[in-house]
Amino acid sequence: MSSRERPGRRPTLEAVARLAGVGRGTVSRVVNGAPGVSAKARAAVEAAVAELNYVPNPAARSLVTSRTDSIALVIPESESRLTAEPYFTAVIRGVSTELADTEMQLLLILVRDERELDRLTRFVEARRVDGVLLISVHHDDPLAALLEKVGIPTVLAGRRSPAESLSHVHADNAGGAAEAVRHLLGLGRTTVATITGPLDMDVGHTRLQGWRDAHAERGVRPDESLVAPADFTEEGGRTALRELLERRPDIDAVFAASDVMAAGALTELRERGRRVPDDVAVVGFDDSIVARHTVPPLTSVGQPSEEIGRAITRLLLEEINDPATSRRHLTLPTTLTRRHSA
Repeated sequence: MSSRERPGRRPTLEAVARLAGVGRGTVSRVVNGAPGVSAKARAAVEAAVAELNYVPNPAARSLVTSRTDSIALVIPESESRLTAEPYFTAVIRGVSTELADTEMQLLLILVRDERELDRLTRFVEARRVDGVLLISVHHDDPLAALLEKVGIPTVLAGRRSPAESLSHVHADNAGGAAEAVRHLLGLGRTTVATITGPLDMDVGHTRLQGWRDAHAERGVRPDESLVAPADFTEEGGRTALRELLERRPDIDAVFAASDVMAAGALTELRERGRRVPDDVAVVGFDDSIVARHTVPPLTSVGQPSEEIGRAITRLLLEEINDPATSRRHLTLPTTLTRRHSA
């Protein structure tokens, strides 16, 4: 410890400046990584910082840099949906892993009603965070529009539409769904139904498009009576399967746009005495832990959910560190894992 500082007292910016023989502003620029400092002055400041064991005050640093060293992970869903859907858990794990070696703090914010939307609006407009990650995006999502209007760095897990202007990362939803339906058709199934996600979400629409594409490849016109929209919940999957069987009791295969909905469909089939896969084959989407614990184990399209979390975090950090960075759109590949349900 330098004799210039009293024991037990935290070194100040001014103390570093005195020891280095430079002005306070020069020390501030060096500490905050700003340009405009000579190599000689920078070396003197760095030596003084090391000798005094100087640690920048986070609050003072934020006043200089206008940075909070925190980002918000915003999910416009209920707690029950958050805990029941493995996709969210995997994305959050990816975000957390990517931030582990940074100084960034992660804030998890659920937006469930207008009051919480208003609170988030004020929070973002006051620049209480450096950037936002948004998961679970709907076509007319007011959150995405708000964040774009405010101009805060924002990256989406998913997208509002194929014309999405904000940076985003998503799985190859249409391609993965088409692979699932090709698999079912390849097994000799002739009446392949689908349980979709919400059709006001790109993920719901594109997985439905994959179902249509696979039929079109076979020269078969998709029968819309085999389509049942749902909401990515287990009960939604059960209800949709019930409606499908009432409308088309001849179905011999089902592609569900999530493992959770597929699990609901399996329960409904079992209660109706339909054997899986003998009578009805079932394929899900996500290849989550749910797929490995259903009865029978579920054939499923795997999407790299944790990598989606890591990728959106990398893109956001790039935009925070360099606001001139071009917005990027990444599509990650999917893989089909075959199990006993199909």
